[in-house]
Amino acid sequence: QVQLVESGGGLVQVGGSLTLSCAASGHTFHPYGAAWFRQAPGKEREFVAYIATSGGTTIYADSVKGRFTASTDNDKNTVYLRMSSPRPEDTARYYCAGRKTGGSVRLATTNDYWGQGTQVTVSS
Repeated sequence: QVQLVESGGGLVQVGGSLTLSCAASGHTFHPYGAAWFRQAPGKEREFVAYIATSGGTTIYADSVKGRFTASTDNDKNTVYLRMSSPRPEDTARYYCAGRKTGGSVRLATTNDYWGQGTQVTVSS
């Protein structure tokens, strides 16, 4: 049984920082990597970041580029998302996702496994 478990969410102030973690069991993020998505109330789930577990290539949504950093610990089969300089518009539930094959990393539909999400609230 595949489980992705996110943690690290909470309340953070503008200008602060927060690191989300996603640990997988029953699935390895290698070699297809992992992605982070988020969903705010009343909005569609949107792509945030992707990290390849081979080579560490990262891809970011324009809205978070330069502020968020995705990383991975392959030994722990865990991926991270460090949120620096968060903004109120970053408030959302954050989900990590894993995949069994390749495909566009920005599309939610190309991911096979999802965690339950962790809530991030940014206060001004």
